[in-house]
Amino acid sequence: MTRIGSSSLDVLPLSLGGNVFGWTADRDASFAILDAFTAGGGDFIDTADSYSAWVPGNSGGDSERIIGEWLASRRPEGVVVATKVSQHPEFKGLAGANVRAAAEASVTRLGVEAIDLYYAHFDDESVPLEETVAAFGALVTEGLVRYTAVSNYSAERIREWIRIADELGVARPVAVQPHYNLVHRNDVEEHIVPLAQEFDLSLVPYFALAKGFLTGKYRSTDASAHSSPRAAGASAYATTQGLQIIDALEGIGRTHGVSIAATALAWLRAQPTVAAPIASASRVDQVADLLDGARVELSADELDQLDRVSEWTPAAV
Repeated sequence: MTRIGSSSLDVLPLSLGGNVFGWTADRDASFAILDAFTAGGGDFIDTADSYSAWVPGNSGGDSERIIGEWLASRRPEGVVVATKVSQHPEFKGLAGANVRAAAEASVTRLGVEAIDLYYAHFDDESVPLEETVAAFGALVTEGLVRYTAVSNYSAERIREWIRIADELGVARPVAVQPHYNLVHRNDVEEHIVPLAQEFDLSLVPYFALAKGFLTGKYRSTDASAHSSPRAAGASAYATTQGLQIIDALEGIGRTHGVSIAATALAWLRAQPTVAAPIASASRVDQVADLLDGARVELSADELDQLDRVSEWTPAAV
């Protein structure tokens, strides 16, 4: 189990992504995935109030509603649910009144007394940061939210958020959700990880499997020909270096008897300040691989091999 930052949230080091619920996984498939995840020891679910407003016929909050129905049906103990605010069609941005209204709507859809972990989904520079920080702090003080976090924020803005929180005497964020994986390392390792180490923040990375590329499904540059809705995004990683990373993951995974995806998650899990990578499953038969990624332990030599094959050059100082 892994503790998220300075919080009391103690979770299996893998977060199940709820972005597919109501999109590539319908209600029944979503229930089956959630059942398999929790049966295998998973206890950390990630969603957002905007999922999946981009799907024709959806309005936003679709993933939260499915998760809420599942929670009401199964009544699982100890499951941690994270959600986010700023992108729902009816609750755009991070103005104080909007943050509160969006949080109340999420609580209703999820059917919970309080949101365990509440993210500012994207920075909103049109609103004074003081207003946003105060709104998040008030949600914690009033018990609507247990802990706060930020997603897609620069290191500079996170540092400023923490400064303001301390000045206002409200809760600091406990986690950061960045885009981070074996084929996307630079910005996080240069800027976000040092900040997280300084302030005892945990990383909960999204795109942990690079939109599916790090499953090994896309082994050539014509990956966009696949029928998956995410194939075009995954194909962008099918470079010479990207395919070398897949080969290395496959060899290491074979040693441990786990998949390419599980090995990629294990590498990410082992990085400084990372608490729980986020990975999603559109089918129940994909869940076991994800859970393997939460448990397999790579050796120092194996981690070094993956570091080297995915090496990037830091920016000049």
